[in-house]
Amino acid sequence: MAKDENKDAAPAAAAPPVAAEAAPPAEAPAARPEAEAAIAAPKRTKKPGVPPKRGKKLRNHLANIEKRLREAGTMPLKQAVAELRKLKRAKFDETIEVHINLGIDVTQSDQMVRGAIGLPHGIGKSVRVAVFAQGDNAAKAKAAGADVVGGADLVEKVTKENFLEFDVAIATQDMMGQVSRLGKVLGPRGLMPTPKAGTVVPATGDVAAAVKEFKAGKVEYRSDKTGQVHAGVGKMSFDDDKLVANITTFVEQVRAAKPAAVKGVYINGVSVSATMSPGIRVAI
Repeated sequence: MAKDENKDAAPAAAAPPVAAEAAPPAEAPAARPEAEAAIAAPKRTKKPGVPPKRGKKLRNHLANIEKRLREAGTMPLKQAVAELRKLKRAKFDETIEVHINLGIDVTQSDQMVRGAIGLPHGIGKSVRVAVFAQGDNAAKAKAAGADVVGGADLVEKVTKENFLEFDVAIATQDMMGQVSRLGKVLGPRGLMPTPKAGTVVPATGDVAAAVKEFKAGKVEYRSDKTGQVHAGVGKMSFDDDKLVANITTFVEQVRAAKPAAVKGVYINGVSVSATMSPGIRVAI
């Protein structure tokens, strides 16, 4: 019997489906000129802690100033203050700062330099003072002009609300048991009350006098991890004589605070500067 030819034959290929007619693409809206410019321009990101790039003219100007000061070397204090005025280029009232390089061993705790001093002509800015006190001492602190006064309630506010709207913290001796709990909050910011800085008022002390001293411009200082002491000692708007008196008073206070464990040269160098100027080495 002959084989059926239809069985031997390969099945016919299926016809490809008819493709649906593609719809014409929608016309994109015309881009605005400012949008095109934003896309074309590279995006500039400002890195935190990195100042903007200085122009060539400013770079050359600052380089010439630093070269001139380096060649001038150390100069008398009054001449250094006059030189700072010549360097002024900021429109605001700059802070005058003093920087002291100490010959101390920063790895030894008994060589740390710390204290506070009231400058004869103040520092030229208002200081927010917080006082941890209770009872009569709280009333005296308020009368003396303290900005924030409180006892356990103020300790609680700092702990729970992270309240730190003050520049100086003063505590009476009877409050230190509670204030000591704030060491992790106040310590890193340099606000922790301590007897060495005069911010802990003893039982026989006068809290009102302490508040008035800091409101008038009492300056705290502390050596950093590089063995330097820095402090603001006035404003550019001060007279030359007032700045010289403040700087001299501050340097002599640091000199008098020399730890007994320090051997050899104690003060390696002193320089003064303004907020926007390079440092000038001073002979003191």
